[in-house]
Amino acid sequence: MSSAKPKSKNKKSQPVSKKPKAILFVLLLVVVMLCVVLWSSLFKSYPIEGKKQMLAIGQGDTYSGFIDRLVKEDKASFPVVLKLYQKLMIHDSLKAGVYEVREGMSIREVMQMISNVDNAQMNRILVIEGTTFKQLIEALKKDPLVQHDVSHLSQSELLKALDIPFEHPEGLFAPDTYFFAKGESDKKILKDLYTRQMKALDQAWANRATDLPYKDKYEALVMASIIEKETSLDSELEQVSGVFVRRLKLGMRLQTDPTVIYGMGDKYTGNITRQDLRTPTPYNTYTMSGLPPTPIALPSKKAIEAAMHPDAADNIYFVATGNGGHKFTANLQDHNRAVQEYLAVIRSKK
Repeated sequence: MSSAKPKSKNKKSQPVSKKPKAILFVLLLVVVMLCVVLWSSLFKSYPIEGKKQMLAIGQGDTYSGFIDRLVKEDKASFPVVLKLYQKLMIHDSLKAGVYEVREGMSIREVMQMISNVDNAQMNRILVIEGTTFKQLIEALKKDPLVQHDVSHLSQSELLKALDIPFEHPEGLFAPDTYFFAKGESDKKILKDLYTRQMKALDQAWANRATDLPYKDKYEALVMASIIEKETSLDSELEQVSGVFVRRLKLGMRLQTDPTVIYGMGDKYTGNITRQDLRTPTPYNTYTMSGLPPTPIALPSKKAIEAAMHPDAADNIYFVATGNGGHKFTANLQDHNRAVQEYLAVIRSKK
């Protein structure tokens, strides 16, 4: 009688691997983090005050700069994500203009909106202090949102079309940042800038200091344009004005390089030579006495005010320091010393 085979013992069950669960958890964590990043960057509401707000984009602004500004102002996070999105999904540059951002719009929607100039509500026009009338006209000609009615005319024809009673347009238009409707005419824009400049000039002239060496307010405008070109520091405007006013009163020549440059016109290539300083033009204040016949740039309201209110110091010279700003002196000996100090700074930087 054969004996039955003994029952085999059950094999011990193998433990289930924990790797798939770990991988799944990591993937889930990555997805959650990605959602948080996207929500905090692209899909976050663009912060505005009220139901809507205007967003101005200037000529030359870039997406990179726009995004960096948002991050700096704590309006957005994860700039790398925003810049990557722009590269992959927008494929275009910022378009200058003024856009309406409505409550609830995401940063992604705003980024898409400002890539299309047709979305702009208004046109932003920047007229920089110290630029020339020629540069203003060229900017208007290149602006696709401006209707071009008069910018193609000669200077005399343009002044006649604008009903401006001056023989030369330089200095007559106020520099500032303006917002005009899309399709506004260059005639309307220039007329508005002219009206603003004349208002600023009239107000400053009415409140001017006593004993100024100007025959009329136009000569004060000429002086304001020279002051504008000589310094970019508001704190120096009245000091520069004081130097030139005292020179006029003493019968000294102004000897200011910006007037020479303006008189050279297109011949100026970035450097002034001794020959340039000796070559007479109506604007060369090294060879002529008094003020040049017209302004040499578009002066700001601050420069106009400075022309009417020179400082009360004794200085009749000034020279750049080489480190920003100028050194003002009352006699030739001190001025020559300041020039040598300036040259030493320039040599040390080479």
